[in-house]
Amino acid sequence: MTLIWLALRTERFLWHSPKRLRFCLLLVLAIILAACQFSSASNEVVIVYTSVDQPFAEPILAEFEQATGIDVLALYDVEATKTTGLVNRLIAEKDLPKADVFWNNEIIQTMALKENGVLAPYVSPNAESIPSAYRDPGGYWTGYAARARVLIVNTDLVDEPGGVNSIYDLLDPVWPGGQVGIAYPLFGTTATHAAALYEAWGPKAARGYFEQLAERGVRVVDGNSVVRDLVANGQLAFGLTDTDDACGALARGAPVAVILPDQDDLGTLVIPGTVSLIAGAPHPEQAKSLIDYLLRSEVEQALVDARFSHIALHPGVKIADECISSEAIRAIGVDYIDVYRHLQVVQSELREIFLR
Repeated sequence: MTLIWLALRTERFLWHSPKRLRFCLLLVLAIILAACQFSSASNEVVIVYTSVDQPFAEPILAEFEQATGIDVLALYDVEATKTTGLVNRLIAEKDLPKADVFWNNEIIQTMALKENGVLAPYVSPNAESIPSAYRDPGGYWTGYAARARVLIVNTDLVDEPGGVNSIYDLLDPVWPGGQVGIAYPLFGTTATHAAALYEAWGPKAARGYFEQLAERGVRVVDGNSVVRDLVANGQLAFGLTDTDDACGALARGAPVAVILPDQDDLGTLVIPGTVSLIAGAPHPEQAKSLIDYLLRSEVEQALVDARFSHIALHPGVKIADECISSEAIRAIGVDYIDVYRHLQVVQSELREIFLR
């Protein structure tokens, strides 16, 4: 186990090191990895790559170790690369996989792994009660504790916050463009949302929507958390963000309301986290045990209680937060693999619109 941990830590360092230093350490790493494969053959161990923030994931993995006696070696993402860094690493390791499980805090990058043949099918018995919309038909991924795209509205600036209830309100001339905002739609969940609109509306209508946003000078900022902060401190009247950011601001007492947009027609984008088995996993049985554990309703309840998620996919999980009611959500009716396939075109077209 110590050798495996050392290999993972060393390789993580190499992954983000300059090329010359990386080359100098390759021989040492090869020796370590060879020793890892030999030493782990008879050990009860599972290796998980996860983009779930360590403060949320670590207690759950520790409870799994205590319950099963299986040691967990976790590799977390690096803030600078987010989920993309782990995904690129898993693709690079495809022919000689080192991870057993990918525990992701979103879904679109999981689609990239499926398309690249990195994932293996596994249908956990604990996935049966999760709605089919959040499970891959072939068992390549299963959704769990989700987030949604929401409007965050400053209640000091907007007299009737409930009147702001659609993404079309970002185009309302009542609000000058500089008073409303979104994150750059080239990255993260905003890019995923844009791709979902391309799928739901068609490329021409969706591109037209974003062209109108740009033409009226909607404020475009560096991330969802920036949208949240600008609304919370009154620099924006409202904007688009995710439930974790918006609900966090509400819980801290900011003068905001959190609105689920377009609940009478289009719906909003629900973004589940995902759990997947890696093809050729070195510890497949232990991997399945971990997946089964992560997909228990009790674990989803723990993630909801910790405010990691505000939308439960298991029936019976209670949302204690007063932010939103997950039972009332109308989600955009899209297939996530279709959303993923729009993503590259979306990023290219929106780069032209917003980075001229």
